Amino acid sequence: MHRTGLDALFRPRAIAVCGGSPRERSLGRVIAENLRVAGFAGTLSVVTPRHEEIDGHATVRRLRDLDHVPDLVVVTVPPRHVEQVIEDAGRAGVTVAVVITAGLGHGPGSVRERIATTARRHGLRLVGPNCLGVLSPRHRVNASFAASPAQPGDLALLAQSGAIVTATVEWANARRIGFSGIVSLGDMADVDLGELLDHFATDPGTRAILLYMESVGDARRFLSAARAAARAKPVIVVKAGRHAAGARAAASHTGALAGRDAVYDAAIRRAGLLRVNDLEELFAAANTLSHLRPIDGQRLAILTNGGGVGILAIDRLLDLGGVAADLSDAATAALDAALPPTWSRGNPVDIGGDADIERYLAAIDILYDDPANDGLFVIHTPTALVSPVELAERVAEHVDARRRAQREPKPVLACWLGEMPDTRAPFDAFDLPSYRTLTGAVRGFVHLVRYRQAIEQLMATPPSLPEEFDADTGRARALVADAAARGEEWLDPAAVQALLGCYGIPMPPVHLAATPEAAAAHAEALFTRHAALAVKIHSPDIQHKSDVDGVVLGLDSVDAVHAAAAAILARAAARRPDARLPGVLVQPMHSRPQARELIAGLADDEVFGPVVLFGAGGIAVEVVDDTALALPPLHMGLAHDLIGRTRVAKLLGAFRGRPAADLDAVALVLVKLAQLSAEIPEVRELDINPLLADADGVLALDARVRIDPGTPPSPDATNPRFAIKPYPKALEGDLALRGGMRVHTRAVRPDDEERLRRFFERIDPHDIRQRYFAPVKHFSRTFIARLTQIDYARVIVIIAVDDADEVLGIAQIHADPESAAGDAREGEYAILLRSDLKGMGLGWALMQRLIAQARRAGLARITGQVLRENDNMLAMCRHLGFDIRNDPDDIGVALVSLPIERPD
Repeated sequence: MHRTGLDALFRPRAIAVCGGSPRERSLGRVIAENLRVAGFAGTLSVVTPRHEEIDGHATVRRLRDLDHVPDLVVVTVPPRHVEQVIEDAGRAGVTVAVVITAGLGHGPGSVRERIATTARRHGLRLVGPNCLGVLSPRHRVNASFAASPAQPGDLALLAQSGAIVTATVEWANARRIGFSGIVSLGDMADVDLGELLDHFATDPGTRAILLYMESVGDARRFLSAARAAARAKPVIVVKAGRHAAGARAAASHTGALAGRDAVYDAAIRRAGLLRVNDLEELFAAANTLSHLRPIDGQRLAILTNGGGVGILAIDRLLDLGGVAADLSDAATAALDAALPPTWSRGNPVDIGGDADIERYLAAIDILYDDPANDGLFVIHTPTALVSPVELAERVAEHVDARRRAQREPKPVLACWLGEMPDTRAPFDAFDLPSYRTLTGAVRGFVHLVRYRQAIEQLMATPPSLPEEFDADTGRARALVADAAARGEEWLDPAAVQALLGCYGIPMPPVHLAATPEAAAAHAEALFTRHAALAVKIHSPDIQHKSDVDGVVLGLDSVDAVHAAAAAILARAAARRPDARLPGVLVQPMHSRPQARELIAGLADDEVFGPVVLFGAGGIAVEVVDDTALALPPLHMGLAHDLIGRTRVAKLLGAFRGRPAADLDAVALVLVKLAQLSAEIPEVRELDINPLLADADGVLALDARVRIDPGTPPSPDATNPRFAIKPYPKALEGDLALRGGMRVHTRAVRPDDEERLRRFFERIDPHDIRQRYFAPVKHFSRTFIARLTQIDYARVIVIIAVDDADEVLGIAQIHADPESAAGDAREGEYAILLRSDLKGMGLGWALMQRLIAQARRAGLARITGQVLRENDNMLAMCRHLGFDIRNDPDDIGVALVSLPIERPD
C-alpha cells in the first residue's frame, strides 16, 4: 500500500460513515459515536439517504453530496448496496474504505470479488469486508464497533477476527497497555497482513506487533513482509486451526505428512516470528514485550519467599525450554551475608517466608548485579508479616531506580500471588511487567529469549557446503520434460535414479523386469558383482510397496529372485486388481548395518508451495510420526536446524558403539533437494525412504517422484511457487572490462559475508563517504549480514567477483514491497566499486545490469541520492537518461530518477 493509503487509514483528516442510522446499537450509529467519543479531530460525516440528521448531526444522502473528499470511508450498508458505495467512493477519489458489512460471499462473481475489482480500477484500497474496523488510538480514531476504546501505546494488533480484537482490547485496558494501531482485517479482499506488517515494521511508534491469523492470501508477500518486520521488532503470532482435520491426503509419505499447520509453523519459524498457542500466551507475550526489550541471554534467576512456588517456577521454566541461572560465587557470598542462614543457597533463591521489604530489596540488588543471570523473576506469596501492596510499591520503585541507572537494564518480572488487585498497580505505574500466574511470567521471559534466537537464526552466517557440487540441471530438466511429454505423473525408477544423480544424491541402480524371467536374467548379471539382491513391486498406482508386501530382501540366487518376482506380482494382482503392474524392480543390496533409516523429500502446499521434509524413515514412518518441515531455499545452517527439530536427530550421533552418522552429508541432501525444487518446478512430490545415513555418508535406497506435466515454464529459471524467492540464477553472467579484464556477476549469497568484509576493507575512505554520505570506519557484522541475508523479492544485490571469487563491486536496488492492488513500485539504487578499479567500466556495466533486472522485476522507476561532488556518478546518470534535480532538504545532494520501460 502506498504511504498515502496508510496515512489515510491511521491518520485520516476526514472520515465518512456510509450507512448511518438513528437505530440504537446499529453499526453506523455505533461507529459514528465511537469516533466522536474517541475525540476524532477531523471532519466526520454520516452518509444515509433515509435521515436528514442523526442525534443532532446533519447527514448527506450520497458521498458526492459532500463538499470535500474524505480520506477514509467506513461502509456499514447492507450487502446489496456495498458495490454502489465502493463505486461512489472510487469516483470521488477516496483513498481507503473499511468495509464492515458481512455476507458478501467468496469466489468469482461474488460481491466481495466485484468490489475488489472496482476498488482496483479507481485506486481505492479496501480493508475487509466482514471486519470489526480500525483503531488508531494515537490519532483518536476508533472506526470500529468495539465495545471499548483502546488506549494509545506501542503495540500493534492485526487480527483476522473481530472477536480477538475486542477480547485483546478489554484485556489490555485492564492492564493499562496501549496500542499504536489495531486492524481487523476480515476477509482481506485487498489490504492483507503483509502490507500492514510492512507499515508497522517501519513505524517508530510501534515496539512489537501482535498477529492473529487464520489464513494467508499471498504467501510470498506475507513472508517477505514478515521477515522484514521480524528483523525490526518482535512479531508474536497466534495461528488458529492447529488441529484442523485438514491434512490433505497425498500420494506419497511426504505429502501425507505435510499437514497444513505444520507448514504454517515452518513458515512462521523461517520468517523469525514468535508463535504462541493461545490468547493467554499472546497476552503474556504482549505484557512482556510492552514493558521489556529483547535480551541477549537466556538465564533466569528466581527470587521468592516461598520455596515451593520457586520450585514450581523452575519446573515451568524448564518445561518451556528455558534455562535456570546458576548463582555466581560472588552472588552466593553476598546472599550469605544478607540473608538468614536458612536461605536456599541456589536458584530459586528462597529468602524465607518471614522476609520483609528490606530483605527483598537486598536480594534484588545482589541478583540484579550478578552477571551469571540475564533476567530476574521476583515472586511474592502473601503472608501476614508484610503488606503485599507496600512491598509491591517498594520493589517497583527500587527496580525502576536500578533500571534507570543502566543503559541496557536487566529485565525484571514480578508475580504477586493471590487475588489482591492493588498489587499490580505499582508495577504498571513504573512500566514493569507483572503477572497473575507463575506460568505467565516464565512464558514472558521465554518469549524474550525465543525472539532473540529467532533473529539470530535470521542473521546467522551459513556454514560452507561440505563439498562443491554443480547440479546437472540441463539433464535433470530433460528427464522431467521427457516424462511430461509422455503425460506421465510418476517418473519411472530409472528416471528417478538419474534425477537424483543429477544432484549428487547417490542411489543404487535399478532394473525393471516385466516378468519373473526377466528378473532372473537381470539377477544373473548382477550376481557377478553383488552378493545379494532385492526385488520390489513397480506400479504407478501403488504408492507404498509394503501395502502389498511388495519388497523381498536378501535374495542370494537367481532362482530366489525368480520366485520372489512371481510371488510379488501375484500378491499385487490379488490385493490391487485395479493397479497397473509394469513389473518388478531388481536392485543390488547394500549392507550398511550401522546406518539409520531416514526420510527426506519434497511436498507441495497449496498456500506456501514447496516444502522440504526430514525425519525418521522406514515402513512405519507415519506411525512413528517424527518429521519436521522447512521452506526452501535452504543453506547448511537451515538444513541442520531442520534435522535438529526431530527426535531421530539424537540417533544420528554416536551411541552404544555405533559411530555417528555424517550429519553434513544428511544436511547436504536437504540442501540439494531444495535446489532441485527451485530449478525443476515440475517436481511436486519427491520421497526418499529410506535414506540410509552412517559414518560413510548417505544412500537413497528407494525413491519416488511425482511431477505435474502441465507446469508452465518459469521466466527466470526458478520455481515461481516458492514462498521465499530463491537465489536468482538469471543474474549470473560475465563482463569484459576495459583492458581485457573479465569478471563474473551474480546475486549476493548468505555465504558472501566474509568476502564483503574484505571488500569494504579495500575501499578508500573518500569513496565510502560518497556512498554512505558520512565517514564509516568500521562495518559491523550486522551491517554486512543485512547485505547478504536479503529477500530476493525486495532487494536486488549484484556483486562482481574475480576468478578467486573476491568481490570487486556491489550494486543494489531496494524495491518497494508488492501490494495486493499491484501498485507501481519504485526502487532505490546504490553502487560501490573497489577503489582500485575505477575507470574500467565496471560501474557502468553494473548499472546496466541493475536497470535490466529492475525491468524484469516490474519496477516502474529507479531512484537514487547522489552527492553533488560525485561527478562520475552524476555523469553516468545523465548519459543513461536519469532526471536529476536538487534535494530540497540538502543542497549538497542530487535526487536522480529513471523511469523503467516495461518489456514487450
